[in-house]
Amino acid sequence: MKSIVVGKENSKDIEIFYKDWGSGQPIVFSHGWPLSSDAWEDQMLFLGTQGFRCIAHDRRGHGRSSQSWNGNDMDTYAVDLAALIEMLDLKNAILVGHSTGGGEVARYIGRHGSKRVAKAVLISAVPPIMLKTDKNSGGLPMEVFDQLRKNVVTDRAQFFKDLAKPFFGANRSNSNVSEGLQQSFWRQGMQADIKAVYDCIKAFSETDFTEDLKKIDVPTLLIQGDDDQIVPIDDASRLSVNLIKNAQLKVYPGAPHGLCSTHKEQVNNDLLEFIKS
Repeated sequence: MKSIVVGKENSKDIEIFYKDWGSGQPIVFSHGWPLSSDAWEDQMLFLGTQGFRCIAHDRRGHGRSSQSWNGNDMDTYAVDLAALIEMLDLKNAILVGHSTGGGEVARYIGRHGSKRVAKAVLISAVPPIMLKTDKNSGGLPMEVFDQLRKNVVTDRAQFFKDLAKPFFGANRSNSNVSEGLQQSFWRQGMQADIKAVYDCIKAFSETDFTEDLKKIDVPTLLIQGDDDQIVPIDDASRLSVNLIKNAQLKVYPGAPHGLCSTHKEQVNNDLLEFIKS
């Protein structure tokens, strides 16, 4: 098990677990809520065989990383990502973030700059901001996220089983999503500690990434399905692409939020093409 120490809480080290596969130009993956680095295995295996070094960490409180009571917020997630990148002395890196991880990548570049970054990829990502506000009339109302919190507290295990269906589009009539894939979502979600899962809802829904997106100064690819039932594309990628200086958006017709699994071959090929371009 590989991990780095990013701080202390109650005199105990806070450790961030990570995978580090292959060699070559580094690609760093940031996962979505409530998952872990395991969510990136399809991309890491493919790109690792294409001559890239693939690195993915478990966000604090998720997967095999430490379960800290504090620090389950986007600023701290970005600090943890910066610590990993600096500890491994990564240069010319490609940062890839899915969903909440896309927010993490945006906040990292917004706060820590792009001196170690060559390109960025935001997949089904939460920026600019999910919550409906006076400035974001197309967002989701607070009641949606309050219900998520209630579901987590009431019966997290059943909630994650139910959530896997819209996450992968398994609730659509033409779906062929396997039961195994849905169970993998449940397993990863249940590895996370409930405090981190609860706190992260605020982090991914209320954080405003508008200024972070404006600071991204490297070529950026956005990918999202137009049947995303978790992060509505009209209030996410279709807004973000206009805030990033050098960005392009690829829309996958009919694809769900979890398209890194359901459309993995298309995602893998688009990532490879973008990285090599």
